[in-house]
Amino acid sequence: MPQDQSEARMRAPWSKPVLIALEEPGQYVTIDNTQAASWAMIEDWPTEDGSALDQALLICADVIKGKRTGEDACKAFIAAAVEAGLDIKA
Repeated sequence: MPQDQSEARMRAPWSKPVLIALEEPGQYVTIDNTQAASWAMIEDWPTEDGSALDQALLICADVIKGKRTGEDACKAFIAAAVEAGLDIKA
């Protein structure tokens, strides 16, 4: 599969962005595609383990491969945020 196709899948906008407070309560960042969700979970996540986090990262990897949709990644990202106790507006 050409790399530009996988990149396009990762950057494809979700139907509804997720607002999440990653650093301070009430200070929301917008996560609106699988690539942004992946980076948030890898770089900015308050926990390093959790079953929902692990599942979300696997689903993001599947989006790259074309096996899952961005909407699947969005749902998994929200579940991981809930598991981590993050303040979200979905």
